[in-house]
Amino acid sequence: MDNSASLPVLRISQLDITFGTGDNRVEAVKQLSLAVQPGEIVGIVGESGSGKSVTALSIVGLLPRNAEVRSSELALNTRSGEVWDLRNIPERDWPRIRGKEIGLVFQDPMSSLNPVFRCGDQLVEVLTRHGIARGKSAEKLVLDWLTRVGLPDAQRMYQRYPHQLSGGQQQRIMLAMAMISQPSLLIADEPTTALDVTVQQGILKLIRQLSREEQIATLFISHDLGVVGELADQVLVMQNGQIVEAGAANKLLKFPQHPYTQALLACRPPLKLKPHRLPVIADFDPNSHPPASQPLISNKDRTAGHPAPQDTPVDPLIRVDHLLTVFEDSRWRFRQRVPQQVRAVDDVSFSLYPGETLGLVGESGCGKTTLSRSLLRMVPTSAGEVWYQGANLLTLPEQEWFTRRRDIQLIFQNPYASLNPRMTIGEALLEPLRVHHLEGDDQERRTRVSALLHEVGLDDRYLTRFPHECSGGQRQRICIARALSVRPKVLICDECVSSLDVSVQAQVLNLLKDLQEKQGLTYLFISHDLSVVNFMSDRILVMQAGKIVESGEATAVLQTPKHPYTKQLLEALPGVEK
Repeated sequence: MDNSASLPVLRISQLDITFGTGDNRVEAVKQLSLAVQPGEIVGIVGESGSGKSVTALSIVGLLPRNAEVRSSELALNTRSGEVWDLRNIPERDWPRIRGKEIGLVFQDPMSSLNPVFRCGDQLVEVLTRHGIARGKSAEKLVLDWLTRVGLPDAQRMYQRYPHQLSGGQQQRIMLAMAMISQPSLLIADEPTTALDVTVQQGILKLIRQLSREEQIATLFISHDLGVVGELADQVLVMQNGQIVEAGAANKLLKFPQHPYTQALLACRPPLKLKPHRLPVIADFDPNSHPPASQPLISNKDRTAGHPAPQDTPVDPLIRVDHLLTVFEDSRWRFRQRVPQQVRAVDDVSFSLYPGETLGLVGESGCGKTTLSRSLLRMVPTSAGEVWYQGANLLTLPEQEWFTRRRDIQLIFQNPYASLNPRMTIGEALLEPLRVHHLEGDDQERRTRVSALLHEVGLDDRYLTRFPHECSGGQRQRICIARALSVRPKVLICDECVSSLDVSVQAQVLNLLKDLQEKQGLTYLFISHDLSVVNFMSDRILVMQAGKIVESGEATAVLQTPKHPYTKQLLEALPGVEK
């Protein structure tokens, strides 16, 4: 008699994972135990380095060779009744499990999709490789799944290459690829981290629906308790390789017991309050000073913020008038390429006042990044003016623009991609000082570089390190230091915290606030996360399809939104406090 349906799909008992030997030995996971039932969603949450992804890789046998895995049980119970001991599987048998019995969805879909094959062909390959379907029947099944995961015009999506899709569409392709073989277990490792809140909401809803309909056990990994709370039935909180708290999602998120869980919840900016600073993990350490029992958000913080610039008699620092940026594109129609124009920035006007933070919010593709790059002449504009200190930046001669460019600096979303991997941190910080002939000689410049590192919370040990030797939060601090090196007046922060853990995000946001108060900086803060924008901003612009559809004082826009698109962004925002 087959009683497999009554057993957990995944059972892990006392899992230990270590790397290296001797003095270099690192315990990545310690005594981890969990079980996932059919149709159940178990969330694992924690910061980078807590052991979440290492646990997932151990389940599918993808750990590096220097990893040592010990466990009293690591078993997969499949739909067919087979029970696999995942500790002792020969390499030749793994293809029968990966992609068939265990579906995988990772954070970056472009690192998982083959850029030279059409999306539909990649799904057909899954069916063919596992002997599920071939030929026309495989194509029909792929089209059915493309429709099922909510992609418009499945036939068109079948023919497209990955680079022709948005981030949300790519992730839906990955979800279809993971689910099309009807696996017993789905592992989703940070699948929504860099996605817009509306796209994220759709992906979470889709995972929940497919898990229930197909009775697929799901292990969902994230650093954001708010996201996990939207999806999971059970939640495990990991810190330093250990589970520090576990329980039903609704109970754990409402009544967290462990200081680390409380810290993860508190680090995310609230939407209804406007604290002057965000709590960080160290604030909840029982050994910290002041003790964690002290309130981290005071009553005065609720109204913290600068006075609305429009109520003050100062002139704007930057004034943008009717800015238009048009890209030439094309589409196929009746097997002919038809040229068309995309108005990425469409008649945008706004003012940025000295010392304020102006938030710019909207989904990917709405034109936020194109707007920031248009201001800096990184992309050609089609019309409009950008006024700064009495000059239109868009028409300045090249040499004069180079001088003015020092005053306006950009912090990019991906700190690793914006740092030269072959340059040490010290050289990366010295470079802009040399280019702009600042600080006299190299000795004075090195003194300035050391001061910059200390200003962003790092020390001189980082001068000789390369970018890959730093964490994501450290790299972003280095990029902030580089932007500050030329003493700018304006910083454009383009999604500069969107891919960071909530705890690291809180540290970077606090740093930006401190620097603004100390140096009188002015920020254009771009993000798709309204909670983050609310914490940072005095005023907010909401952008959709290249246009500003709503603007106003931050609290007013978020408490009483007027435009349907703003309301949609707010409704899609995950979290336990809204």
